[in-house]
Amino acid sequence: MKVLLSWLREFAPIEGDPADLGEQLSGLGLAVESIKPIGEGLGGIVVARVLGLRPHPDADRIQIVDVDAGDGEALQVCCGAFNMSVGDLVPLATLGCVMPDGMEIARRRMRGEWSNGMLCSPVEIGLGDDGEGILVLDGDHAPGLPLAEALEMGADVLFDIEVNPNRPDAMSVAGVARDLAARQGAPFSLPEPAVAETGLDATDRLSVEILDPDLCGRFAVRVLDGVGIQASPRWLANRLTALGMRPINSVVDVSNYVMLELGQPSHTYDLAKLAGAGFRVRRAVDGETIETLDGVTRALTSADGVVADSDDMVVGIAGVMGGASTEIGGDTTSVALEMAWWDPASIAASARRLGLRSEASARFEKGADPEVADLAMRRFAELLADTGATLAPGMVDARGNTPERETILVRTGRVNGILGTDLTRDRIGELLGPIEFTAVPNGDDLDVDIPSFRPDSTTEIDVIEEVARMHGYTRIARTRPRSMLTGALSRRQVDRRTVRTAMIGLGLDEVMPVPFLAPGDLERAGLDADGITVTNPLVAEESVMRSSLRPGILKTLAYNASHRLAGLGLFEVGHVYRHPEASQPLPDEREYLAVALAGRDAGDAVGVWSALADALAARDYALVADVVAGLHPTRTARIEVGGVPVGHVGEVDPGVLDAFDVPERVGWLEVDLDTLLGVPHGDTPYQQVSRYPSSDIDLAFEVDDAVPASAVERCLREAAGDLLARLSLFDVFRGAPVGDGRRSLAFTLRFQAADRTLTDAEMADVRRRCIDAVEGSLPASLRA
Repeated sequence: MKVLLSWLREFAPIEGDPADLGEQLSGLGLAVESIKPIGEGLGGIVVARVLGLRPHPDADRIQIVDVDAGDGEALQVCCGAFNMSVGDLVPLATLGCVMPDGMEIARRRMRGEWSNGMLCSPVEIGLGDDGEGILVLDGDHAPGLPLAEALEMGADVLFDIEVNPNRPDAMSVAGVARDLAARQGAPFSLPEPAVAETGLDATDRLSVEILDPDLCGRFAVRVLDGVGIQASPRWLANRLTALGMRPINSVVDVSNYVMLELGQPSHTYDLAKLAGAGFRVRRAVDGETIETLDGVTRALTSADGVVADSDDMVVGIAGVMGGASTEIGGDTTSVALEMAWWDPASIAASARRLGLRSEASARFEKGADPEVADLAMRRFAELLADTGATLAPGMVDARGNTPERETILVRTGRVNGILGTDLTRDRIGELLGPIEFTAVPNGDDLDVDIPSFRPDSTTEIDVIEEVARMHGYTRIARTRPRSMLTGALSRRQVDRRTVRTAMIGLGLDEVMPVPFLAPGDLERAGLDADGITVTNPLVAEESVMRSSLRPGILKTLAYNASHRLAGLGLFEVGHVYRHPEASQPLPDEREYLAVALAGRDAGDAVGVWSALADALAARDYALVADVVAGLHPTRTARIEVGGVPVGHVGEVDPGVLDAFDVPERVGWLEVDLDTLLGVPHGDTPYQQVSRYPSSDIDLAFEVDDAVPASAVERCLREAAGDLLARLSLFDVFRGAPVGDGRRSLAFTLRFQAADRTLTDAEMADVRRRCIDAVEGSLPASLRA
């Protein structure tokens, strides 16, 4: 939002230099992004008349312009703009003058042709943001007249302010002036237009019917007669240009001026073109069309609000853009002036869908003031009166549903508790009064009524924010919050870091595939096709929420394999999403660890699990043979910690690998971290390191394929007792002389006593106990 200092001073006697005013506005929550002096530095810029135009002989993007700068002689200027015609009046920066941006104009040769000055665009003289073409002046000014005099421009200051979505009132000059006047303690007043009313009463000439009261909370119409389309006065056009709006004609410019000044958008209809001289406000019918003012025919939906005539033909899109059928033109004499309050959500949806967001729709989206229409209409008529327009008496004012404004109890103790101040009840009321928040004492507290132009303030905390703004944030002492707690990682955060550190320490690379899958990905991974479907996916190939990390990691392996990168070790820590229990409204979201070892087998995956279990000190675990969809039917085991299933380890089924075009076997580990980190773990026992030597023995057992290695390991640990220092599986063998359906498992057992060197007899005894335990408990035999 841009505002001029001179315009602000029409509402209140604002005092202070521009820099101080910028600080005050920023302190009020209206952050000033830039402060720009305008109307200064125009000395040496004069009005010139275009005498002739001709192409530059050596440059396609430059033309040579001959102008009369007031001496009757043709002066040659090179120019890169082409929006001029012979006879036009344009600004000429003469030789030696210094432009507002500090550039000095000198005689220059441009591609071999001399340029004796510079023709100026609006942006170059500080008048708006349009730098695309040269400013063409209206009127019949004499060449050589100083530009500042021709434009009726005085020195002014332009503030560019950032307006947050919760401040619809600040989308107007009056709203900004109200806040600034309150900060300075200056009296603030809105304009009181003095407009004579004449002609037939508007209530006898127009009718309004609101069919959807939730869409339109107010629809007010007045009539202007004797309207003539002409150019706006220079002072009004200058203000519009400075605020970034292009002057068009007297009616359109006054509409924009009132919107900028009071925050109330309006729309004008040629009364003679309005069928039945009536308005019907409703929702559109699906497929209904309208040709809008920009000449485009647009299809509407039942979500769009429309304004129709008495014949129910659409003449405007509510709060967005009017229709071409009732557009005012050169033959217009009577105008129906409409000012309305529209439901913000409806306007936002229509503007976004139609791609027609405008200054008007932006104000309706934030929430316009439903009570300012009468003042804004009289202001409109006052500004247009100089063109001969007259205001007819009476106003057709139809009402729908507008947001209710309830009285809010504001507790003095709550204000001071939130802000850290010691304001009294009466002082709080004094701060709220200038911004028109009406405060009435209620014991030690206040009952506060919110003004109609502040729909964003609905609760006590909103009013407390206003107190803080008016009191001044800089006047609130800075304090450091005290806490009895110091920052630290939670146990869960420490465990998650331990998991990642363990995986990285094993040389694995972390991947983060997209958490959405394509239809069919779960089935290709051997999983049930019961993934939760997203109703509004960005792309159809990512419309299913993953119920397993497996498809994403297999896609990653396949992509790398297609680029000749094999033998990768990958891991992911991520969430999976499954259908919830009946009483749970959201998906069942759990965190998993998945590890894929390309070119390696189940034994390698077990090694990764063993390292993870050691890192987390999860010792009481077992691997139980299991059949899992999508994993190898005979090389997969269920992981149980303390008897609680926490995941699976093994290999990916070859059929699944073929479906994903993964050319090598893949060891696989998947762990439900929510479950694993919920069982007892992390209690690491410590013992003294023995000073005595250790002794190793190797035992190889032939077992059925159905017997898990963990079962053999468990028997060996129980039989070895306290003398066992370390146990590891170092070889798995299939083939002759081992029989079909069986395999050889070879273990290394290290024994060590804390108080002595073990004798040969002790080693022989413990060796025999281990062999007997395995052969006696399992279908296993010792290999020679």
